[in-house]
Amino acid sequence: MLDLVSGFSDSFFLLCVICKMIRNYQVANIKVVPLVSFYIQHGKLDAGVMLICRKEKAGFLLLHLFILCSAHFVTLAISLPVMQVTIEITRQQVEKIFGLDEYWCQCVAWSTTGTQKSQKAYIRIAYLRKNFEEEPQGKEVALDQEVLLHCHPPEGVPQAEVEWQRNEDVLDPLSDPNFFITPDNNLVIKKARLLDTGNYTCVAKNIVARRKSNSATVLVYVDGGWSEWSKWSACGADCSMWRSRECSQPSPGTGGKDCQGLDLQSMNCTSEQCPQTVSGAEDVALYVGMVAVALCLTLLLIVVVLVYRRKKEGLDADVADSSILTTGFQPMGIKPSKPENSHLLTIQPDLTTTTTSYQGTLRSRHDTAGKFSMTNGPLLDPLPNGSHTLHNGKLNSDTTEFVSRLSTQTYFKTLPRDVANTSYGTFNFLGGRLTIPNTGISLLIPPEAIPRGKIYEIYLTVQRKEDLRLPLAGCQTLLSPIVSCGPPGVVLSRPVILSMDHCFDACLDNWAVRLNKQNYEGAWEDVLLMGEELVSEPYYCQLEAETCRLFTEQLGTFALVGESLHMGAAKRLRLVLFSDAYCSTLEYNIRVYCMDDTQDVFKEVMQMERQLGGRLIDEPHVLLFKDSYHNLRLSIHDMPQAHWRSKLLAGYQEIPFYHIWNGSQRYLHCTFTLERLSLSTCELTCQLCVWQVEGEGQSFALDFNIAKDTRGLDSEFLLMDSNATALAGPSAFQIPYLIRQKICGSLDAPCPNGADWRMLAQRLKLERHMSFFASKASPTSVILDLWEAQHFHSGNINQLATVMADIGKQEAMIFLVSDGEC
Repeated sequence: MLDLVSGFSDSFFLLCVICKMIRNYQVANIKVVPLVSFYIQHGKLDAGVMLICRKEKAGFLLLHLFILCSAHFVTLAISLPVMQVTIEITRQQVEKIFGLDEYWCQCVAWSTTGTQKSQKAYIRIAYLRKNFEEEPQGKEVALDQEVLLHCHPPEGVPQAEVEWQRNEDVLDPLSDPNFFITPDNNLVIKKARLLDTGNYTCVAKNIVARRKSNSATVLVYVDGGWSEWSKWSACGADCSMWRSRECSQPSPGTGGKDCQGLDLQSMNCTSEQCPQTVSGAEDVALYVGMVAVALCLTLLLIVVVLVYRRKKEGLDADVADSSILTTGFQPMGIKPSKPENSHLLTIQPDLTTTTTSYQGTLRSRHDTAGKFSMTNGPLLDPLPNGSHTLHNGKLNSDTTEFVSRLSTQTYFKTLPRDVANTSYGTFNFLGGRLTIPNTGISLLIPPEAIPRGKIYEIYLTVQRKEDLRLPLAGCQTLLSPIVSCGPPGVVLSRPVILSMDHCFDACLDNWAVRLNKQNYEGAWEDVLLMGEELVSEPYYCQLEAETCRLFTEQLGTFALVGESLHMGAAKRLRLVLFSDAYCSTLEYNIRVYCMDDTQDVFKEVMQMERQLGGRLIDEPHVLLFKDSYHNLRLSIHDMPQAHWRSKLLAGYQEIPFYHIWNGSQRYLHCTFTLERLSLSTCELTCQLCVWQVEGEGQSFALDFNIAKDTRGLDSEFLLMDSNATALAGPSAFQIPYLIRQKICGSLDAPCPNGADWRMLAQRLKLERHMSFFASKASPTSVILDLWEAQHFHSGNINQLATVMADIGKQEAMIFLVSDGEC
């Protein structure tokens, strides 16, 4: 609209020009230019106004031109005649020539006295995009910790203004100085308080629209703190006194950790403080009783030693058999001859001790005459005399009793009581293996790892994420289960091998992967950076496509934590679908689990669904979830509308990015509730899609009968491990103990033609770890340890024998004996 307002005096008109642009809808940034004032001579009408619109670096458009004689006069309150002219100009008139690009308009007024121009009014198309460039991410923070929530609003013209909301209430930093909004629109909570727990939303707005980000949940937790110790109690009758403290300053809250350490201490009293309870003749009676008890214990000890020695002598006379050291031969086709004392092999082992002592010269059980000649081979040299204490076989003691016994010790008060995910056994220098079935987690204790003369009771357990709070910051994410093996502090002569699954793409160019270990105080420490291992450190990792094998000389609690180096880093998610096994109503639920692609999480979900009565309805799929800050979406399509309908109001469900990347749950799920229009409808066909926004996706084509119970299919994807969870001695290894010793003796010594442990590592594709193997006293032994850890369930010892034959070592011939009559 163009308004012209003029007044006149004795000799001049005062012409005032106001230029405004009228928009036919609200998508523009409108500017009103100021007045243009000039004078014209009284009585002359050769004056006019025109509106010019122009695009930069282009010609101009003269929209309107009018002469003052076409105007009419009005009278203002100041009793002066005023002339007013109005012109309407629409957006289409200008954009028809210039299009949607930016342009400007200007009013020009002239008369015989000269020309005046208004300021330029720039016209822009206003908009506000839907997606935030960066959304706030949920956090779990300790009390009084600073919190930073990032927000980068969507692109828009004019630039969007940002405000923050907590639980839908607008935050005002002026009224609450604990909040601060930075110039780049980030929210800072200076000191987290309990009342700051809530859902935080970033709101962007301009003249076009108002956008809200996904809510970020901030959870403020309180870790427990000890109170001061109480005063020592009076000295009791047992010559001890105690003091206590409470976990109340502050008390743990909102998922915070309990206090670490003891809440009760005791100490012996000094002789002056200890009350005397007996005197005189009573003292004599006490001393006599103590002497009598000591004599009884001495006699009992003598009897036990005599019985033990007699049993050992009996075994010396009857047993001269080394087959227990060569149990690995039998699967290779050598048939054993019947021993003279075959009745000894039927004796049930004593599982309370799991040890048997053999003395004297051991000889081969197998008569291999006529099969092959190895007169020059070191494997057939006479074995030295000596005593070998062997752990051989399965250990089936009560796991519940073991866990409860460990929990009474100070360090093990935090040991989980999850018996189903704990394995333990008793081991000596011959080593053994612990396995947690269907989790991919195992602990290999090589021969000679435990010093000779020592017997250790070792456990292996997988921790649930809720049991231990693993601090994650920034782009960090948990890449493996949290695994504990112990007891910590035991002395090992050489590294054990801890195997566990991981869930990342195993490309160290995309990741900075660190091994974290929990110390005695419960804090987590970085002890190793993958790809930068030092052979002098007590930890070393062998990274495979889906498994990490950790060489460690110290037992404890371990986990892999990854930090993405760029947006190409990806985690493997396993997508699993479950539904109700039976449905007697019109509603039917399909549950979609999104979990880390590790066997232990899959096992946990399968066990939970079995308790719920669910059934697996399709094969699991794997999805690569990238560090792109984009959420995961799930939708269901292509249902027969005549029989089914979805009760989902929106087009899809969404799991926030940070819930998957660094949330507290290793598995998440969404439920699709469907409704059939008739109870007689049992066939369901549909398409279920799971995808990351601007990323990879997976699709499930479902076609099944909801009335048919298919829970038997679960066993196809979760094969119950029938092997023992604990194996001690030679039965835990594919390579017999004595054969292993001979191989190490043959390959450890450097060979001029390279036919030594280095060639063995190359043939087994382990040359990347040459420097690590070379740092050990017996490189061959470490290589064989790793081969045992990799191939316990699927290894073919004949393949290893072929490698040995290629190297040119005759030790391999012992494995290549064909089946035949002895």
